[in-house]
Amino acid sequence: MKFNWYKKISSFGIDLEKAEQSLSENRKLVGFVVLIMLVFMMLAGFAAFFITVKSPEKVMVPDVVGKELTGALQEMQVKELYPKIRLRYSKSPEDKGTVLEQSPAGGTIVKAGRRINLTVSQGVILDRVEDYTGMKIDDLRIQLQTLFAASSVQMIKVPDLPIYRQDEAEPGTILEQNPPANTNLSSPITLQLVVSSGPGRKEVPIPNLKGLSLNDTLLQMSRSSLIFDFTAQLPEEGQEAGTVISQKWPDGKTSAPTYSRIEAVIALPDKIHNNLIYGLIDERLPPYPLPLEAELKAEPVQGIPYRIAAFKHTGNRLTIPYAVPRKTRLILTVEGKEIKRFIAE
Repeated sequence: MKFNWYKKISSFGIDLEKAEQSLSENRKLVGFVVLIMLVFMMLAGFAAFFITVKSPEKVMVPDVVGKELTGALQEMQVKELYPKIRLRYSKSPEDKGTVLEQSPAGGTIVKAGRRINLTVSQGVILDRVEDYTGMKIDDLRIQLQTLFAASSVQMIKVPDLPIYRQDEAEPGTILEQNPPANTNLSSPITLQLVVSSGPGRKEVPIPNLKGLSLNDTLLQMSRSSLIFDFTAQLPEEGQEAGTVISQKWPDGKTSAPTYSRIEAVIALPDKIHNNLIYGLIDERLPPYPLPLEAELKAEPVQGIPYRIAAFKHTGNRLTIPYAVPRKTRLILTVEGKEIKRFIAE
């Protein structure tokens, strides 16, 4: 059978035996040619694929700031853009559900499929005024600051100078407020508050400072509910530096209403005495509707900082005598707020 087949092909002048022998002798070359053809075909296929696949179309980002979120999403969908939404409180209840910011901005040319960051309002933290009566005004101030810490605008503020009124309630307690509770919030407001200054001033005993040393005088100041206004005078013969020389007694009484002012004279040298600098802080403060905590701290060049005196004060004139090592930094604060800072020299 094979003989007949070979004979027929040989009649066309083709020598199959010779071709088979040549193919056997050049098998490696034939394999290499086949491999080259396969690689070429693969490269041609990849080229055809990338030519047919189009790159993303470039589009213009629509400006959606101020628009409702649903409308903004529709515009993004038409442009084949994908929004990434972030919620934030805003200053007006009417802003709820609207786009506050976007990135990239409207008009920017980007490729389709790009993510667009949208900041959307979730309204205000509070939409109405609450009932604050009975709270301490300082507690309310801290509460509102914490509540609106994440908001761009503080919708409710506490007045710097509320109205104070004598009342049996503890000092600093809110007695009345305006606007009243449940009032709707449409814009930022500052509350009008009536705050208790405490009951009427009680009578307290007047300590006798005459002849006391400076340290004992400062201790009495810290313990008493009275305010002492000192005047400095150079020590005379027989008078110890830092000693209270004299004190006035109002109308000769041994008691006075709380935070009454008592005048006294203290002996303070104008030169270094016993390696100490003596002086008198004499500061003018605004009047305070309530007694506030005043404090004088010392920071020596060497050693640990310490407190010289701390007491309640109602403002206006404030005096504090001191004796500290040279170059000591003195810091006067009222309710933690720095009033004065200087170096004793």
